[in-house]
Amino acid sequence: MKHSDFYKNGIQFECQGSGKCCTSHGEYGFVFLTLKDRQRMAQHLKLSTLQFTKKYCQKSRGFFHLREDLGNPDCLFLKNKRCTIYAARPTQCRTWPFWPEVLNAKTWSKDVASFCPGVGKGTLHSAETIHAAKIEQYTSELALLRESKT
Repeated sequence: MKHSDFYKNGIQFECQGSGKCCTSHGEYGFVFLTLKDRQRMAQHLKLSTLQFTKKYCQKSRGFFHLREDLGNPDCLFLKNKRCTIYAARPTQCRTWPFWPEVLNAKTWSKDVASFCPGVGKGTLHSAETIHAAKIEQYTSELALLRESKT
């Protein structure tokens, strides 16, 4: 399978726990949730999916996403720069920073590397691992689109 020349030799990345990716940047900072994400998170919190959705979610333009506190841009589940639901975190969070839209040299070096202190540190992720995360994120986005139409 051919991978982008940009990441054919892998990308070095390790989360540094800065919490920067867990802070809203307006509409583009929404954490979108598929039904599977909501089910996994609800189970982790020992809630029904309906209870979880009512308590922690909002729907905008047909898409479910985590609620935001207007006075606090941090994710509802971020405490002391740590994710309190890490084991059940949404696909969007699990696949960061290997999202399809940022896996090109220009976006990676201009936006991702300047924003995320984990770029260039720690584990060298293979092209196959990156591609798998990219496909997982893409599949999640397709599920969101399907779900928004129901």
